[in-house]
This record gives sequence, C-alpha cells and structure tokens, in this order.
Amino acid sequence: MPIQSFPTGAMLIAAALVLSACSKPAPPEEPIRAVKVVTVGVDSMHSGSEFSGDVRARTESRLGFRVGGKMVRRQAELGQRVKTGDVLAQLDPQDLKLASEASRAQVAAAVTNRDLAAADFKRFKELREQNFISGAELERREATLKAAQAQVDQAQAQASGQGNQASYANLVADVSGVVTSVDAEPGQVVAAGTPVVRIAQDGPRDVVFTVPEDKVALIKTGSAVDVQVWSTKAALKGVVREVAASADPVTRTFGVKVSLDAKETLALGTTVTVAPQALDRSGVQVIKLPTSAFHQVGKASAVWVLDTASMTVKLQPVQIATADGNEVVVAAGLQPGMRVVTAGVHVLSPGQKVTIYKEKSAVAPVLSAQAATNSIAPAAK
Repeated sequence: MPIQSFPTGAMLIAAALVLSACSKPAPPEEPIRAVKVVTVGVDSMHSGSEFSGDVRARTESRLGFRVGGKMVRRQAELGQRVKTGDVLAQLDPQDLKLASEASRAQVAAAVTNRDLAAADFKRFKELREQNFISGAELERREATLKAAQAQVDQAQAQASGQGNQASYANLVADVSGVVTSVDAEPGQVVAAGTPVVRIAQDGPRDVVFTVPEDKVALIKTGSAVDVQVWSTKAALKGVVREVAASADPVTRTFGVKVSLDAKETLALGTTVTVAPQALDRSGVQVIKLPTSAFHQVGKASAVWVLDTASMTVKLQPVQIATADGNEVVVAAGLQPGMRVVTAGVHVLSPGQKVTIYKEKSAVAPVLSAQAATNSIAPAAK
C-alpha cells in the first residue's frame, strides 16, 4: 500500500504546483506618495495689467505729389530731419512745362480775340452815334466783346492753374520733423496723392499701445497712466488721449494713445511699459496659488484638494481669473481653509492616499575655530 500511494501523492503535489503557477499574482499596493500642500487663504493683489508700447509723434504727415509723373530724384532719407520748405523729391517737369506753355499760348490767343472784338465794338459804336446802324447790331458787337473777355479770363485762370502744377513737380515739406518712412524710389511712376515720404512732426509725443477687448471698456479718455521707459527705467505720467472705436482687423485689439508732458523729449520709437491706473488691482483681496498646483483636465483647470480626515486627494475644478506675478488668481472653485497640493500633481489619482512631505534638515557638526584648534593641537604633539 505505501508503495502504491506514493505516485498519487506526487501527482497531487504536481497539480498544486501547476495550479499555483497559472493563478494571477495579487496586484501590488499603490504607494503612498508624499506631497506638498498649502492652505488656501485670501491675499492681496500685488500687480496690475501692464502693456508694452512705443513713443510716436502726435501728428504724422504722409506727403505725396499733387500731380502724377515719373520721380527722378529723392532728397529725403529715412531718419533725416527736415524743415519747412525743404525739397523732398522731384518729378520729371518736362510735360508740366509744355502744358504751362500751351496755357500761356491760349491766353495770348484769347487776348488777341478780345482786342479784335473791342476794336469792332468801338467802330460800330461810332456808326451807331451817326445812325448808320441799328441799336441791335451794336448790342451784338457788345456781346461778342464780353464773350471774348470771358475767354481771356478763362485762359488766364487755366494758365495760372497749369503754372501751379508745374511747381508741384517739387515735393516740399510743409512741416518740420523727422522722416519716418520712404515709400517711393527714383524712377518710379507715381500717381497724384501717392504717399512718397512720411514725416513725424516736431512737438508733443504720444505713447501708443493696444489692449484686448475685455479691458478696453475700463480705459476712459482722461484717465491716468503710469509710463516707464524700458532703457532708463524712468517713470513718467501720462493721460489717455484717445481710445480706438474699432478693433484692429488683424490683431483684434484696440489702440490707445497716451499724451505725455510737452517737456518730455523721448526719441521716436522708444520702448515703454504702460500701466493704466484704471486696470490697477493692487490691494484687491483674492485667492492665489502657485502655478505648480494646477492640473489640466481636458480644456478645464483643476487642483488636488487634500481630505485631512482620510488623507486622500480629490480633483477640484477651478476657474482662473488672471496672473499676479508668478502666482495664479483663482476666480471660483476654492474656499479659504482648503488644503491644496502644490507639488506632485501629475502622479496623483482620485482617492489616492498621500502623506504630507516634510523637509529633511541635514544637521552637520560644526566646530568653532577654537575647538578645531584644540582638537588638532594634541595630535601635533
């Protein structure tokens, strides 16, 4: 009997081993992660909205020829300072001169016709005094004289206008300032009114910047603005002079012009930082959290809130208002007193157990200089 039962026992043992090998191992327990937390509280805003802007002339003139033609010369250069009366560019004046000469010839012809009509009127007037002609005939001669005089006046006016056009071949600066743009080159055929140069007039300066649609309604004409020059950090005061009535078709932002004190002589194009006082939120009580506390869930933002009773975390959706320095202002979703995870948010899952991370302070033995000297002195002996 013992000899027969041995194979049976071996088979049972082998079957148990096979069954144990086929069964799935128990899943490992999820580790308890250490996280950093912060208690939600109310804090004050420390900064307002700032925008980048640049300094421009209050008035810029786009100058072009009043007649069309081929530009043969351009004296104005980019950045050049010009004065009133300086010649900026010139057209080929040949056609204009010929037209002016033709106008003068028409004046001479009209004067000749007028003189002939005047002589006829004088002769027929003498004949009328002698009753050789009727009064109607004299009236016809008088009408002819008046028509000839009108033609003279018309020809003289045309000649004067054509003479002015001949002078329009020279593009002359009508203001003093700096050339900020050159839009045509010699050899180019330009139409009447086509901008050739742009001049920033001397005088007051404006700071120009743009604001998004959600903030333009808060900026009113006449409100104060703090301006800081980027290169020198000089602080200036300005006043909103103009707010654009429509958005830029490309950037979808609204332009704002700020007038500076007339004595401020900033160079054109100077980069500045603009802080409208209407958008200043300093001192406003808000809830702020560091950027590391936020977790993106789809298109929404959320934070991990710690349940201190069970030491587990849950996902809490929040609404972000704006930024304040390196911190994020929360508009909704949190209440003061909540504990929010600020580090390790990307490795957590809902209901996961956590522990609060504690900084380990490494304490190294530090000896004073006298103690170190005393400890070394016996060895030297």
